[in-house]
Amino acid sequence: MKHVWILNHYAKHPDSAGGVRHFQLARHLPAHGWRASLIAASVDHPSGHQRLEEGEPARLESFDGVDFLWLRTSAYRGNGGGRMKSMLEYARQAIRPARLAGLERPDLIIGSSVHPFAALAGWWLARRHRVPFVFEVRDLWPQTLIDMGRLRDGSPATRAMRTLETFLYRRAWRVLTLLPRARDYIVPRGVPAERVVWLSNGVDLDDYPDPVPPPRRPPEMPLSLMYFGGHGEANGLEVLLEAMGRVKAMQQGTGAPVQLRLIGEGPAKEALQRQATRLGLDGRWVRFEPAVPKREIPALAREADAFVITVRDLPRLYRFGISMNKLFDYMAAARPVIIASAAVNDPVSDAGAGITVPPEDPEALAEAILALVALSPEERAVQGLAGREHMESVYDYRILAGRLAGVMNDVMEEER
Repeated sequence: MKHVWILNHYAKHPDSAGGVRHFQLARHLPAHGWRASLIAASVDHPSGHQRLEEGEPARLESFDGVDFLWLRTSAYRGNGGGRMKSMLEYARQAIRPARLAGLERPDLIIGSSVHPFAALAGWWLARRHRVPFVFEVRDLWPQTLIDMGRLRDGSPATRAMRTLETFLYRRAWRVLTLLPRARDYIVPRGVPAERVVWLSNGVDLDDYPDPVPPPRRPPEMPLSLMYFGGHGEANGLEVLLEAMGRVKAMQQGTGAPVQLRLIGEGPAKEALQRQATRLGLDGRWVRFEPAVPKREIPALAREADAFVITVRDLPRLYRFGISMNKLFDYMAAARPVIIASAAVNDPVSDAGAGITVPPEDPEALAEAILALVALSPEERAVQGLAGREHMESVYDYRILAGRLAGVMNDVMEEER
């Protein structure tokens, strides 16, 4: 069986909160002749939890048959200088031979660019071991930061990051991208189109057995509208709360027809709680709940009648598409979804699995929420099952792992 090392600073397993893309791919790769070892940082993002004991430089652990190598990095919280320090520490630790001594030699190495230094470390290791390097592009650095207003196009930092990303693109045997239109960004940087492969996020349907219908509710009980995930700048949750304020105003004191449950953590959570208080959205209308481990999401999702996902109105950022973990979990749970997005791809619309509205439009979002409430349980069930079937045919991690194995096999053939 061939062996791949996957370098992802923020790789997670299901006992932690957040996306587990590489864990899910690794679970299914052995069926296709590959075994994966995930190389990640010891400090969990965004919680700041340190996985290693004092003085412990690294630890090799196995979760459900998938090996994780945790490399020591400094603890931090938020997105400031501590996080940047952690990125550099991770890359430095990853290229130290002593830290990787417990791993079997790789046949291929994937460097995943949640930040580009992890991918650069992957390229360096592939060069050392004389094996092919595959570059996985999760965020288009620095373009994402430019489109969000955090970097100025043409600045020294931007030029340096462009040089680094171009270096990695041109030295990779393949460039994997989570975004369906990222090829439009990557190919002009000197990469042949046939070397750019779309490999979306997805969902492991083993975690979602046969769809369970929403619990029966008496007429006076509000519909449960659920969001789980990050509470950050890019999530657009302040618009969702404003929409809930409009829903409340439209009801004119007749009671709450829908309760929004916001499950997760992030730097914007306290501000969102203050906003909800200003809007008079007490617990009957909006509930804030802590993040839960990924393993608990499927059971939690069964409590929902519907889900909602919002993004900011950043057309340049989303012109290459979206690939959000939570969206695939929503649809796997066989519940209708309201999505507020103008991205070039829209799995909800493709599947007929809910309602799409423009981003940052609280009035349209409020109307969509009330339209969903007005549907019968049977009508909502039809939409939910359509989303589930779409996941089964396109986004199941069994399918995606087979595609990844195919890409790696092609690379190995070319190398020979």
